[in-house]
Amino acid sequence: MRRFGGRQIVRRVPVRRPTIKDIAQEAGVSESAVSFALNGRPGVSEATRARVRRVADRLGWRPSAAARALSGEGPATIGLVLARPASTLGVESFFLQLVSGVQEVLSLRRFGLLFQVVEDLDAECDAYRRWWAEHRVDGVLVVDPRADDPRPPLLDELGLPAVVIGSLPPGDDGTGHPGIANLWADDARAMAGIVDHLDALGHRRIAHVAGLPELAHTRRRIASLRAAAERRGIEAHSHTTDYSDTEGARTTRRVLDSAAPPTAIVYDNDVLAVAGLGVAAERGIPVPAALSIVAWDDSVLCRSTHPALTALVRDTTAFGRRAAEELFALLDGGPARRVEDALPHLVERGSTAAAP
Repeated sequence: MRRFGGRQIVRRVPVRRPTIKDIAQEAGVSESAVSFALNGRPGVSEATRARVRRVADRLGWRPSAAARALSGEGPATIGLVLARPASTLGVESFFLQLVSGVQEVLSLRRFGLLFQVVEDLDAECDAYRRWWAEHRVDGVLVVDPRADDPRPPLLDELGLPAVVIGSLPPGDDGTGHPGIANLWADDARAMAGIVDHLDALGHRRIAHVAGLPELAHTRRRIASLRAAAERRGIEAHSHTTDYSDTEGARTTRRVLDSAAPPTAIVYDNDVLAVAGLGVAAERGIPVPAALSIVAWDDSVLCRSTHPALTALVRDTTAFGRRAAEELFALLDGGPARRVEDALPHLVERGSTAAAP
């Protein structure tokens, strides 16, 4: 138990995997003899080698990926699981850029990336348990923090080093899991900046086509939009989706059909925004003369439309690099840190203009 900011933090004792020291004590030999026996090296008798292997099997010992890497027997590995609809990942550039940055750092350290897409959080947690039991990964990168997220407690229990990428739920400062690092950008300030921009253009009705409702960053963006709009006397409403172009188009049609349609729409990713732009064209609504559009994450999609989309810009590849660097800092014995990344900045393009 430890105190942090006046509060008592109780950390679970990680489930312990058997070590070479355990085998040596059980077999009644030295740790070096165990190493020789398990790695097929000369220096121990065949009887000792057989006894050590029997003990190792009984204790459930398996060589770690890090040990294999140090001995030249194979690469160490970092894990990444995405519990997202697979259909939404093929066209969303954020994760491709994030993984690109992660891979740059892994290649320098000669680590591999074990990547898996699953249907839900239960399946993601099952993957962590399986990877831990099989010694498949030395650490994991965790994306899409959620309210009441089961993953940090599980990773604490397993003792599996992890970096959570993204804003934690409101009220969670990360101290409840002091062994898990966190890399985040301030979604609330970024959304407030978008509202400032649209307010300066005279928009009084704003719609927000958001992502998955259970994600912590979706909740932060919705709360920030509501607070910023209330301060300025702006009418604003958020509508959650699954990030797909289909849902983006359907939701855009619904908000445009309302009794008082918005004069500006903020979309939580580039795919949603491009889908919304397509609906405006389908209905003959000129952008930006009659409707302004803002995309959360910039991409080649945002820059290739006509008009090009005003978007929040950040270096997502660098974001991925920093996440991987934080994980290696943990693996190298450093403390778990909570690191704020650079605030995304709004780049104004042709999709926003003065309110009609």
